[in-house]
Amino acid sequence: MRFPWGPGDVADLPTVGAGVDTLSDLSRSAEPPGVRLRTARAQARAFRAEFALTGTPDTVVTCDLVTLPYPTRFGLFRASRAIAPFLSITNRMLVIRWRDSDGRPRVLLFEPSDVELGRYTPYFDNLARKTPGVLERRMVREHGTVLGHLARLGIRPDDVDYLMFDHLHTQDLRRWLGTTAHQDDLDARPRAAFPRAKVVVQRDELAGMAELHPLQRPWYQPDTYRDVPPEAFLPIDGSIVLGPGVAVVKTPGHVFGNQSLVVNTSTGIWVSSENVIAAEALTPEHSRLPGIAKWARGWQQEVVLNANTIETTADQYNSAVLEKTLADRSQADPRFLQFFPSSELTGAWTNPGTTPTFSHGHITHGVQPV
Repeated sequence: MRFPWGPGDVADLPTVGAGVDTLSDLSRSAEPPGVRLRTARAQARAFRAEFALTGTPDTVVTCDLVTLPYPTRFGLFRASRAIAPFLSITNRMLVIRWRDSDGRPRVLLFEPSDVELGRYTPYFDNLARKTPGVLERRMVREHGTVLGHLARLGIRPDDVDYLMFDHLHTQDLRRWLGTTAHQDDLDARPRAAFPRAKVVVQRDELAGMAELHPLQRPWYQPDTYRDVPPEAFLPIDGSIVLGPGVAVVKTPGHVFGNQSLVVNTSTGIWVSSENVIAAEALTPEHSRLPGIAKWARGWQQEVVLNANTIETTADQYNSAVLEKTLADRSQADPRFLQFFPSSELTGAWTNPGTTPTFSHGHITHGVQPV
């Protein structure tokens, strides 16, 4: 397999943003996991205080992309007693706009998944092959496309500065970034849909993708990166503030280079990632999902992880607690936090016992573009 860089080459790529001294990469600490957990809470509290002073972006808008099936045993790791083997999750894109200190407008797309090409991720491709077409059509619902949503919001593709994902599972970026060679499966050499955009990604994840571990292989499409120009990526090490009220926080565990979006809005601080798939997974004591509250109480677990890959489970747990500490309480229901899963648990009649107790559904901040 060819890849545009090896682990050592990633260090030569440019970076972006202002580093956050308050948050360290605890996955690299020599301390025991329990000590790292205590440190994560303390660091999150300190960062909350300073991040709130950075301001707010101009607008935050949520755009639904696709609802699809996902194994219950992955999404509600060990805790669920639902009879349904699958639950449904809705993938959503967040569009964030702000102005830099010099007045320059910026646009960030968080989770702008190419849904059509993402289906060829080995796990989902294998699942689709085993699922009758009539059943798949009932379980998979497309709501809109990345480019369609941007057109509706009045944003041109060449207005977009940054693309960001919490991690690169399922992502095929060839149509977004273009390629340097003809792609046989696409019968074309794609031109970049976002000609100015750079992908903000943890350096750890790019390095890891150059030589995947067997536990990682079902969830990545590394071959699709072989002809993507390396200069389209902006690797970062750890956490950064990208703009007023916009931060990228490293939250390793789900994958080694996992990262979360943190935004400050008119309702307070929101956090988004796929470390958990429901807001109630961060306050499971308030969940009415079968088994969740009892499991959390019995095992003294304060979060319920999303665990399709368990690269470093203790680190993922600690990252989820860090996210939990950063997020403000929901104004709609203060039992739950302003944590917005990048893939949010969605009720469906086909999946009994998996309808969430509480769902955000969307985030809206500022005046939406016409």
